Amino acid sequence: YLMKRRTLHYVSAFIILGVYGGQVCPFLDSLTVLQLVIPIFVTMGLLYLVQVTFLNGIAERTSLKHQSRRVFQLELGSFITAGTIVMIFNTVYYHFPLSSGLKVVLGLCLMGFFAAIDLSLEKEWLLNKKFEATGERIEPDLIFFSHPKKLVFFSSMSMFLTAGVIFLVINKDLDWMATVGRDIPVKTAQRYILTEIAFVVGVILLYMFNVIYSYSRNFRNFLSHETVVLQKATTGNFEAFVPVSSNDEFGVMAKHTNLMVEGLKKSTEELQQTRDITILSLASLAETRDNETGNHIIRTQLYVRALAVHLQEHPDFKDYLSDDIVELLHKSAPLHDIGKVGIPDHILLKPGKLSEDEFEIMKSHTTLGGSSLEIAADRLGTNSFLNLAREIALTHHERWDGKGYPLGIKGDDIPISGRLMAVADVYDALISKRVYKEAFSHDKACRIITEWQGVNFDPRMVKAFFAIEDQFLEIAGEFQDNTT
Repeated sequence: YLMKRRTLHYVSAFIILGVYGGQVCPFLDSLTVLQLVIPIFVTMGLLYLVQVTFLNGIAERTSLKHQSRRVFQLELGSFITAGTIVMIFNTVYYHFPLSSGLKVVLGLCLMGFFAAIDLSLEKEWLLNKKFEATGERIEPDLIFFSHPKKLVFFSSMSMFLTAGVIFLVINKDLDWMATVGRDIPVKTAQRYILTEIAFVVGVILLYMFNVIYSYSRNFRNFLSHETVVLQKATTGNFEAFVPVSSNDEFGVMAKHTNLMVEGLKKSTEELQQTRDITILSLASLAETRDNETGNHIIRTQLYVRALAVHLQEHPDFKDYLSDDIVELLHKSAPLHDIGKVGIPDHILLKPGKLSEDEFEIMKSHTTLGGSSLEIAADRLGTNSFLNLAREIALTHHERWDGKGYPLGIKGDDIPISGRLMAVADVYDALISKRVYKEAFSHDKACRIITEWQGVNFDPRMVKAFFAIEDQFLEIAGEFQDNTT
């Protein structure tokens, strides 16, 4: 892309100077078309070849953060060199005065200035796209050429060079009016002069619009990346980054945006790790007082995740079971029996069948767990994790037919989290050995779950269970209890 734009600028400069050079300078106007065009063509052609074969390599070998500036310097230098060579040639070969040569230098300097800025901005754009794809970044300097300074420089140089070219045009027209224009009707002379000035102004405006477009494209691209990264960060997505491709305020802003996002990611990961450790510690504490083992925690949370992932495509659940909710279900599942901490040992550890009164106390582990998590939500502020953990702890013993506990709710009134946990918890209890029972086989557990379909369990959950029962078997086998 840079090569195409460079070629376009060189061709445009050759055409404009070749066609219009003679209109600005009467000495150039005295030359034939070939005498005017050939030196310009040869000079511009040679410098173009030098640029693409030699100077372009210098720019590429420059450090990434200075490549854009180096492109500007080399391109502007090439155009000024071209004007100087043509000036020297005309002065030596045609004996033109120095003023004639300076007009050529000024014209090429004006076109080279706009071309150099445009190519510099194009280089910055290409570096941005490269960094966007590779993740590579530059380290902006502490002292850089700021955008206000760039604006002042661009505005000042544009006004100075434009004023110089307009002055030359008007001065040439005044000379023309004094020598030739008196024999031409006034209206014709006016039309000629106005057309000439309009052409010059039109060319300059086109160059300016091109630079403004290139700058606004880069600015829009930077703002777009900043906006996307900040929007994602506010939703907890810290994987995006702003390409740091310019050695200026934008580069510094991009750098510190990335540092901020990386810091937030690190802090969030530490908080999540602390939360996960706390969850497992609390869940393990509850399990150590029960007849169950720590692997029960791991198995049930993996069962819940597997069921939830499978049901993400189900029309009744896909709107609820987003990836974030599935992850929260996985994290919350270990707290389903946290309320057992509050159950007396003589009931919790009793090897035989519980009496009716003892069972009523045992059932209270659901409300104890739900209440403790509700208190945590009141103290720390309600969030999705605490809501799900409370739902699971409170409702994982509810039944589809409404005969469960503690609330006696039925059907779809039972939270999805509780229905998922019910299948996972019962399956694991069936296949696990306890002091009061032997472990059932997978097939027997499946038969029991089938019998309880539509009674204890949501039929859709049971259907999902059988669709992925191989995953349940794999999880149970990988995290089986140590019975030795």
